[in-house]
Amino acid sequence: MAGFWNRDAARATTVSADFHRALMREVMTTELLRIKVLVATTILLGAVSLLMQFFAPEAVSRVWHGNLSPIYVFYVIVPLIVFELWVHTAITWFMRKGRDLPVVRRYIGVLIETSLPTVVLALHINSMGTQQALGFVAPLIYFVFIILSTLRLDFWLSTFTGLVASAELFYMAVFFHPANGGEALHNIYYHAARSMIVLICGILAGAVGMQLRRQFEASIAAATARDRITNLFGQHVSPQVVERLMMEGASTKSDIRRVAVMFVDFRSFTAGARTRSPQEVVDRLDGAFAVLVDILDRHGGIVNKFLGDGFLALFGAPIHAGDAPHQAVAAAREMLAANERINASSGWPLRIGIAIHVGEVVAGNIGSPRRKEYTVIGDTVNFAARLEALNKELGSQFLISSEVREALGDDCKDAISRGEIPVRGYDRPIPVWQLG
Repeated sequence: MAGFWNRDAARATTVSADFHRALMREVMTTELLRIKVLVATTILLGAVSLLMQFFAPEAVSRVWHGNLSPIYVFYVIVPLIVFELWVHTAITWFMRKGRDLPVVRRYIGVLIETSLPTVVLALHINSMGTQQALGFVAPLIYFVFIILSTLRLDFWLSTFTGLVASAELFYMAVFFHPANGGEALHNIYYHAARSMIVLICGILAGAVGMQLRRQFEASIAAATARDRITNLFGQHVSPQVVERLMMEGASTKSDIRRVAVMFVDFRSFTAGARTRSPQEVVDRLDGAFAVLVDILDRHGGIVNKFLGDGFLALFGAPIHAGDAPHQAVAAAREMLAANERINASSGWPLRIGIAIHVGEVVAGNIGSPRRKEYTVIGDTVNFAARLEALNKELGSQFLISSEVREALGDDCKDAISRGEIPVRGYDRPIPVWQLG
């Protein structure tokens, strides 16, 4: 039991690590998007400012009292763009290394970025006067950084953005060019209310970012679980089976299960493949497997292993099946009929051999620490493989064991007894039944 627990713990740790790596990359990807949007917005605002200066110089001169120089735009825009490109490069480097950006660097980045509107506001106050500057566009630039902070997917970083913006706006409004007398007290309450709104916007942006992060986490967790199931059971597991495994939370630790084991093999396939090109061989197998596996999916079975020109299928593992023998036989009958239809329209007819046995197996996640797969082992599997090999000897296509015959009961009246036949690896002859 301790060994099973350790393996489960190791699997959980691996899944958790995969989840956190995927989430980290998603967060850093949205951070890169935020940087690109911020740089584009900055360039756009700078272009608009220069166009106004070029096409309406008189209006600009009146607003700024003749104190605005076009060079001021570059004082703000160029350092910000250089800083953002540096941050973009750093994040990309950390992503390539599979590491997360340090938290301290994130907060320092927020402080530097959110101080940009403060610099712009200081230039406006010096050019336009305090009252006009505070009523103009500079304080609104804080909201650009607050809105884009949602792409950080971090509540506290967005809240910190709002805190920095509100504190710096309050300082610039009250202390940069302080008023005198009773007007100063009035200004404190007035600008404190404005700054409080900015802080609340930062908190709301953080709440939105946190909700987006939760949605990312849910999506990544589902994708990680889906990838884990696909890795364990193979890419041939149908989407329906994956969904059921995710809903039911099927355990992959080793346990004893009663399952129906089916072996399928194409007879004389190797001989036919000698006279055909490799691509023809692959195309013929892929076409046949596609039809047979689709039938298995519909009857609740899964392909556990492809074995060259055949496969091992399971009914009852990893998903519990209340009537595995009936499902397996129904699938086999439909597979035989489908193969006949394929042969009728194919230039390369294939004879199929199927055998089904039911019994207890050890089912679980088996393999090395780096690569595991879900499989079944035990005498039930071995006997089903031996039973399928008898198809060639008996000239049959579909054989079942006595255990399957008993499980089917009256639903298997067309079963034909082939008597007790010696089976390799078994001391006594084994009763074998044939179905059409």
